[in-house]
Amino acid sequence: MTTDRRFPVRLDLRHGTVDMSHGAGGRAMAQLIAEVFQAHLDNDLLRQGNDQALFTPPPGRLVMSTDGHVVSPLFFPGGDIGCLSVHGTINDVAMAGARPLYLAAGFILEEGFALQDLVRIVVSMAAAANAAGVPVVTGDTKVVERGKGDGVFITTTGVGVVPAGVTISGDLARPGDAILVSGSLGDHGVAVLSRRENLGFEVKIASDTAALHGLVAAMVAAVPDLHCLRDPTRGGLATTLNELAHQSGVGMRIRESAIPVHPAVAAACELLGLDPLYVANEGKLIAICPAARAAELLAVMRAHPLGAAASLIGEVVADPHRFVQMETAFGGSRIVDWLAGEQLPRIC
Repeated sequence: MTTDRRFPVRLDLRHGTVDMSHGAGGRAMAQLIAEVFQAHLDNDLLRQGNDQALFTPPPGRLVMSTDGHVVSPLFFPGGDIGCLSVHGTINDVAMAGARPLYLAAGFILEEGFALQDLVRIVVSMAAAANAAGVPVVTGDTKVVERGKGDGVFITTTGVGVVPAGVTISGDLARPGDAILVSGSLGDHGVAVLSRRENLGFEVKIASDTAALHGLVAAMVAAVPDLHCLRDPTRGGLATTLNELAHQSGVGMRIRESAIPVHPAVAAACELLGLDPLYVANEGKLIAICPAARAAELLAVMRAHPLGAAASLIGEVVADPHRFVQMETAFGGSRIVDWLAGEQLPRIC
């Protein structure tokens, strides 16, 4: 029996489903929040029970980012929509060189969604937030009619603080800068696709979803004059480099032989007709820094578990056309253009 007198009968978290009353603002909604969200995401700020979280930020410039998560399927090798929603927003905040502080989470639930699956997602969020040291301190829940959603959509918003002396932005790449990636590309996209299409690969491919702020902190401490950081999620490495080239008004040259891709991911992409340069990642970053600091930065990245396979893949060049060009493994050259359309929809 529950000790909360508002709810004489506990939710059936094994066999029950979400219904419209869970979004109506009454007793059923209060019970869902108490027995699912507060039970697993509990912390001092969330426990305030207000429609907002009141806190005193530490000194520094504040950073805020928001991200919607509509991945399909909800559960995939190496992760699920819960941990993904935490990692994705933490990483967006961290790409400014910031220390993430707090998260807010908004849930759109579909009528009929299994409470057991909702609990599994919230537990995963809690584990990811606790491991990262970035709690979910406020949130919102809405329910839509059956057939008007896809189980659950999650929007997370993050707040962080940038220390004094650190200025990292997508418009700061300069000709002569070095371009680095923190590890192998395409793991997340292929992992999600394998579950979505029920593909059985000989070697299991798992998502790389991870919170990168610890790696970023080590990088910034060693090389505070980093120019750009970006996590290559939708559109992968190719689209992200084009974004940075456009923002900074420069060109980029990368070497195919230097770009790390797991053999299993490369084989899966070849089988499916995909280019790993355009496949999404959720636990990798791109760094652009002065060439003179590249060796030092690479060593720091490789010393961190999330950067062990880091690689120096190219350099920034002067180019009024802002092209990204790649030296191929065969010694030729090709333009690496923006992603046209959506190679893999519903990937994050």
